[in-house]
Amino acid sequence: MFRKLITTNDDPATLILRLVLGVVFFAHGAQKLLGWYGGPGFSGTMGMFTTYLHIPGPFAFLAIAAEFFGGLGLILGFLTRIAAFGITVNMLVAIATVHHSYGFFMNWTGSQKGEGFEYHLLVLAITAFLMIRGAGALSVDRAIAPESPAAQPRLARA
Repeated sequence: MFRKLITTNDDPATLILRLVLGVVFFAHGAQKLLGWYGGPGFSGTMGMFTTYLHIPGPFAFLAIAAEFFGGLGLILGFLTRIAAFGITVNMLVAIATVHHSYGFFMNWTGSQKGEGFEYHLLVLAITAFLMIRGAGALSVDRAIAPESPAAQPRLARA
């Protein structure tokens, strides 16, 4: 079962998606966990999540961990499907608890009170792709479990 979890191919397009999403989520997670890049740090984030968003403490901690360690996992291509799943759950909760009430669009002009969920929808599409295809090229997952025939793109098998 573990082998199926990490099996992937050598696809460079998957590498690009994985790296870009990993960098974005690592940066957001570092803001929340470590206070880097102008973020509130762990105690500030926990306070915001538990006090203002009414998210129970253990779930708030999991959200921070999913962003930081999920982003790091994506950058390294290590346990990519698990990292992508954690980020998926984060985005679904963010949409359900905060962003759905602001509609679809981001607040590009500053005229809304908050951000819509279009960004989150794009992240969900990328994480779904990564959960299906795995880490792709230059990944720890690929080094641990080399490509199997099942990991080949469908068009290449014809």
